[in-house]
Amino acid sequence: MKLSLQSIQNKEAWKGYHLPHFDPKAIAENTKKNPQWLHFGSGNIFRIFPAALCQHLIEMGRMNTGIICCESYDDEIITRCFRPYDNLTIAVTLNADGKLDKEVIGSMADSLTMRYDSERIAEIFQQPSLQMVSFTITEKGYRLRNAKHELVPAVMEDMANGPKSCKSFLAQLAAMCLGRKHACGAPLALVSMDNCSHNGEKLQRAVMEIAKAWLDNGKITAEDYGYLEHDIAFPWSMIDKITPRPHPAVEKQLLADGLEDISPFVTAKHTYTAPFVNAEKAQYLVMEDKFPNGRPPLEEAGVVITTRDTVNKVEKMKVCTCLNPLHTCLAIYGCMLGYTSIAEEMKDPELRALIENMSYIEGMPFVVDPGVIDPEKFLDEVLTERFPNPFLPDTPQRIATDTSQKLSIRFGETIKAYIASPHHDASELKLIPLVLAGWLRYLIGVDDEGNAFDISPDPLLPDMQKQLADITLGSEIDAEQLRPILSDASIFAVNLYECGLADTVIGYFQELITGPGAVRATLKKYVY
Repeated sequence: MKLSLQSIQNKEAWKGYHLPHFDPKAIAENTKKNPQWLHFGSGNIFRIFPAALCQHLIEMGRMNTGIICCESYDDEIITRCFRPYDNLTIAVTLNADGKLDKEVIGSMADSLTMRYDSERIAEIFQQPSLQMVSFTITEKGYRLRNAKHELVPAVMEDMANGPKSCKSFLAQLAAMCLGRKHACGAPLALVSMDNCSHNGEKLQRAVMEIAKAWLDNGKITAEDYGYLEHDIAFPWSMIDKITPRPHPAVEKQLLADGLEDISPFVTAKHTYTAPFVNAEKAQYLVMEDKFPNGRPPLEEAGVVITTRDTVNKVEKMKVCTCLNPLHTCLAIYGCMLGYTSIAEEMKDPELRALIENMSYIEGMPFVVDPGVIDPEKFLDEVLTERFPNPFLPDTPQRIATDTSQKLSIRFGETIKAYIASPHHDASELKLIPLVLAGWLRYLIGVDDEGNAFDISPDPLLPDMQKQLADITLGSEIDAEQLRPILSDASIFAVNLYECGLADTVIGYFQELITGPGAVRATLKKYVY
């Protein structure tokens, strides 16, 4: 059988799958007449989380429109994953007990690309019924500048030329919002659902910087700028759902069910995707209640609707203490110890002791309690259910990507809390410095057996490798060689020399590069 609107009419053939309890064609027609929710970024997390939320609200009778999905980066996701399957997808939940929950998602009413459907997307923006435009475009999608903090050429050109015929996505977005002003004048919420801190602020800053350039260049009026400033809302959100690449084991199960043409593939832009998505069961979406044109009743589907301050607190709880630091720790040490699975790492006594003691002993005393989610229960779920899930195929190699950009928020905030505390001192920390030293050891690109491995992509990798070029297993470290790195507050959020942790990190690093087996020996020495 094939994934299609016609095929899912044969419910007996789809036994074991939750099928949409509505007519996707009717929902698509309603959506075309009165679009309510537009989404940019058609990747895995969108299809198994926001799109699933919409489906459940439709099934509850709380929505009668779906989501219009748009892709601004990788057209192949639309042309190869959506349209050949009538905009359906298969969402597979990976339960820790090995059971797979399979659901056909039919809430995606249309699938468009900025390259070929920009006029249609602009028309949707102009509809008064449109309430929210959401985004899962990754943190990089909000950047106007390159690694050297220079405006990228396309953005510079768009800033100079004004709203017409923009080439960069964020300028196109700003232009479409202005098109809405002139067409209907209704307000709108632009909602980032990307897994980055202060995501709404990042989106707002980028849009308004472009708009300010247009205003200064005489390309838009003060009234146009005022509309973007006052009538376009940028609510913050916190999203959390581990959604790894499509896994061969899931593909095998779907093929055994009789499905055809559902195999994963890699697009020309290196996106790993498939007509199905697999993810863990646990999921959290916390959103600031800032929707000037109304919104779907998302809270009825489990979304926490709250204040910006609470969203920020939830984000800090997760990113600074209860999940992300643990992920980064397992990524760094997992690569050096030869692991290719986070779940397998959780069976390693030293690695488990490292993240448990780091989080409970060093992190939790300064955890931010948001009130809407209990930090201790959240952390317990991460350690006992989410990370050990053997059916959640996530890899330390994937998580190790862009580590230099993550250290400041994932570890630096806790270090700063110790510095600010009248009852504690940063020098008390033992395991967080071990993670930072582990990152330096990881950058050598040699595992604990002395074999070279591929370091995951990172914008600072060339510079870091240049600074660590002479350090090999068995080297005697020149502490001054590390000073430019360890004093860089843009990496660690603090100058490690000024807070008294530099010598600790250097000492650990020296032990970690003693020779083959030194990583394991160092862990055994310090994590218990």
